Amino acid sequence: MQVAIFGLGYVGFTAACCIASEGHKVHGIDVSQKKVDAILAGEAPIVEPGVADLLKDGLERGLITASTLIGDEFEDVDLAIVCVGTPSAADGSHNMGFIAEVTRQIAQALNASGPRTKPLTIVYRSTIRPGTTDELIAPILRSVAGADVFEAVSLVYNPEFLREGTAVKDYFEPPKIVVGTEDGHPNSAMTKLNENIDATTFHVGFREAEITKFVDNSWHAVKVAYANEIGRVCLQLGVKASAVHEIFVSDTKLNISPYYMRPGGAFGGSCLPKDVRALQHIAGDSGANTPLVDSLLRSNDAHKHRMFHYAAEGLEEGSKVLMAGLAFKADTDDLRESPNVDLARKFLEAGFDLKIFDPAIDAAKLVGANLGYAFAQLPTLERLLVSKETAEATKFSRVIAANATAKQLNLSASTDVRDVGSIP
Repeated sequence: MQVAIFGLGYVGFTAACCIASEGHKVHGIDVSQKKVDAILAGEAPIVEPGVADLLKDGLERGLITASTLIGDEFEDVDLAIVCVGTPSAADGSHNMGFIAEVTRQIAQALNASGPRTKPLTIVYRSTIRPGTTDELIAPILRSVAGADVFEAVSLVYNPEFLREGTAVKDYFEPPKIVVGTEDGHPNSAMTKLNENIDATTFHVGFREAEITKFVDNSWHAVKVAYANEIGRVCLQLGVKASAVHEIFVSDTKLNISPYYMRPGGAFGGSCLPKDVRALQHIAGDSGANTPLVDSLLRSNDAHKHRMFHYAAEGLEEGSKVLMAGLAFKADTDDLRESPNVDLARKFLEAGFDLKIFDPAIDAAKLVGANLGYAFAQLPTLERLLVSKETAEATKFSRVIAANATAKQLNLSASTDVRDVGSIP
């Protein structure tokens, strides 16, 4: 394929070298004449293992060229990849100036080259906020290149996952490939570009692809911050942090795994809230500062409140609502700090006619802390609980699936069910 790469910084230059190594002809475009001259002279503009050899090979084979402007050869390009910077603005948002300008230049080049005889795929790899492709990039292309521009042009958002020091290896062995298109379907040019790369590929819409890097990088930041907070606590208490780390990462069933990572219900139960509070106290008492750990319960409370609004969305005050599942987990009667108890309380306080189906709970048999917590939050619990027969026979405005208990009900297909255990 003929590939144009806009922006020959860390991501763009690495991509240019790797793509050329697979036999594609790559033309790099960058505003810096100094950088272009260095590349044409065989000098890599970045220090990264492997790229210098790939650049030399690409130049010798006539597969790498570079310039500061889009040339006439753009009409022969199959794939244009945008890798310009999106630096932080003063308010913390990404500065979209370079994205807008490069998009405008591409649109002008499309106008200058006339009607295309071959399709063009424009791929954005710069980190951009969800909605940018639909709300900034596409409108610029339509405005400058014409309303019919997408008859011959396809847009793709394809985030990169390169780490400094291992960028070449990461290009050919990525953790995943994410291809965002308007309809979430594969793009033929991207399929050809990645045909020799063995990685799980996700074909999604623009916005799902655009948010991927934010989710990944913020999670990496959370991991670093959490590990360092635990390290500080260990230092204060004379605990060997390296041994704690070894134990923690050895657990790939729960700790380093997809478990507890699905967006949905708040955390609760007899262990997590209690132990988070205890760790906060230990950290404070020992003099360690743990703002990330300190934020966990506040974040969880915010999520409980948002899940109530999600569950009650569109319902009129006084509507009949059935909650399926009250305990923290289905088939148990443990109500201690169950987020479902908080949800039920919020429905009652908001004036809804609430009933609860949870066959594992017998209000008369609750004891100890379980009894105290349940009746402190829901003093009318006995009157709220209904049988399976009543739950299935009553016409409710909405059924709230609070946990797997909802699967025990035989509900008609027309029943309005809102699952608060999973965010779609």
